[in-house]
Amino acid sequence: MTASETLSLRVANCQYTALADERATLDIVLPMIAEAAEKGAEMICLPECATRIEPNRQSLVANSQTQDQSQSLKTLQHTAKSYGCWLMIGSLMLRAQDHDDRMVNRCFLIQPGGQIRAHYDKIHMFDVEVNDGQKYRESQTFDRGHEAVLVDMGGWRLGLTICYDLRFPHLYRQLAKAGADVITIPAAFTQVTGEAHWHPLMRARAIENGVFIVSPAQCGTHAGGRQTYGHALMVDPWGKVLNDAGDGQAVTCATLDFKVIKKARAAIPSLDNSAAEEISLKIF
Repeated sequence: MTASETLSLRVANCQYTALADERATLDIVLPMIAEAAEKGAEMICLPECATRIEPNRQSLVANSQTQDQSQSLKTLQHTAKSYGCWLMIGSLMLRAQDHDDRMVNRCFLIQPGGQIRAHYDKIHMFDVEVNDGQKYRESQTFDRGHEAVLVDMGGWRLGLTICYDLRFPHLYRQLAKAGADVITIPAAFTQVTGEAHWHPLMRARAIENGVFIVSPAQCGTHAGGRQTYGHALMVDPWGKVLNDAGDGQAVTCATLDFKVIKKARAAIPSLDNSAAEEISLKIF
């Protein structure tokens, strides 16, 4: 057996209801990280908007800091170091470095030593109306990212994505063809779209790419009345749901086995069989 075939990774998803106040949210998050570490997690995953969900754009921008200023980021780096674990911060909403009125929705992977191993800025902006009484116009506030991110993480190759990215399968195929074994999809999915699409889309991204999908999630009712779906998932490359956090606060764990990736890709080698680059289009 090769070294990769004997790899396993103990992963935890943290699911909770982020508040508008970062310090108060961290008072929820930090004990959950401790619980995950006690359960043996080597990588602990937080959802999108990990430290706050604001009631409106004005308060979001007014209460934001740049990456260099972010005390929440520093706290989470220190926490990862104290437990000696990888920490995937689903996203922090940060002020753009060069524009006081623009922001980035940025995911971080923190090394066990507390250093930032990589970051990813959300590419696809959630500009939709889903009939839940809210209007979502992320592009009015956030600058979108322009680069997919793949990280070597102790023998595992991790692809970073965020929430609405889920609906754009070409991003996941690009990451898988580049070598991703696990792709994270931290989310603050709306209640309405979650009930309709969350489970089938998560399973589809895992199945079509032969990867593990790890999706920590926000849940409950937030400031301003926004409702998020919960149901943080881990899905294996065959589409099996390893765990589902339901609709309340929870820490869920699973051990990812590298051999499952090899078995799924051997059974249905869709990455090798893909002919999308060779297909021409005729329009009549």
